[in-house]
Amino acid sequence: MPTLTIQNLPDPVHKALHALAAQDGLSVEAEVCRILTTVCLHDRQPAASLQNMIAQLYQGKTRTPQVEQLLQERWLEANNE
Repeated sequence: MPTLTIQNLPDPVHKALHALAAQDGLSVEAEVCRILTTVCLHDRQPAASLQNMIAQLYQGKTRTPQVEQLLQERWLEANNE
């Protein structure tokens, strides 16, 4: 199995990893593997799922013109990257 070395990990992140590992009853290495696996393999939601989640969150409320403008700007930025 491949190995990963992380250099210059900020102290707050290191402490948080230790705390999460202890909370989950895992070693720090196992906790990092769990987090990476979740983010890389399981945490990917299609855009349609995210849109549905947002629609449920706002429960049919309409967006203001300011929000529409912001969304349009972000959409254009994302397409230009």
